[in-house]
Amino acid sequence: MDNRPIGVFDSGIGGLTVLKELRKNLPYEDFIYFGDTARVPYGPKSKKTVTKYAIQIIDFLLQKNVKLIVVACNTVSSNSLQNLKRYYKIPIVGVIEPGVNLALSCTKNKKIGIIGTKATISSQAYTNLIKKNKKIKVFDKACPLFVPLVEEGWFNNKISLLIAHKYLDELKKKKIDTLILGCTHYPMLIPVIKKVMKNITLINSGEAVAMEVKNIINSNKLEAKRNRRGKILYFFTDLTPLVISLGAKILNEEIQHIKSVSLE
Repeated sequence: MDNRPIGVFDSGIGGLTVLKELRKNLPYEDFIYFGDTARVPYGPKSKKTVTKYAIQIIDFLLQKNVKLIVVACNTVSSNSLQNLKRYYKIPIVGVIEPGVNLALSCTKNKKIGIIGTKATISSQAYTNLIKKNKKIKVFDKACPLFVPLVEEGWFNNKISLLIAHKYLDELKKKKIDTLILGCTHYPMLIPVIKKVMKNITLINSGEAVAMEVKNIINSNKLEAKRNRRGKILYFFTDLTPLVISLGAKILNEEIQHIKSVSLE
């Protein structure tokens, strides 16, 4: 039995959608969530800067004695994950490979779409991984305004629907049957995305990540005692009322045990 916590981090609060799935699948595990809300968004930043921020956060989580780290950020996963895995000995799980594997298992017509931040799409991390299967056609689209919509709590209104049409109508014309939500914020926009992408399977990487983490924990004997309800500690670099209120909406529960920290 290993009761050390699992570390989860993101550039902001979008990673709480991944934490929600982890909590659902591993209710007996303790978690530490870190949101870099003072420096969000990561999408427009350089690979060097994104990697620097990720190292600072991982070092912080290691000080909290975590046993595994989930990079619940597509920008970090696409730009920095391989370097981070080489640098640290602790198991590190990103969101890209689990999401791709789930998409490949779901598509019927072999046409997969990807939406994400500019940095994630520019990195071609999803596209290159999917293209290893030469039978699959891939279509991607950067949707930079989706993150601010979520941060404002505009999940499903006229403005979000208008922006969704602007971004997604092009992908719809490609006749894709599967769409990867390549940003952890995007699951909060599923209601409005479904209005545009009808009859298309939406891939929430958080679900796939939770399954992979569970497998790693079981195979490496890192599982906590099951006769307990795990706790969650939250750390944010900028703690605002919006973070608390929006975080509660994402998790469907009140955020407790929350602290503001600085990495600078």
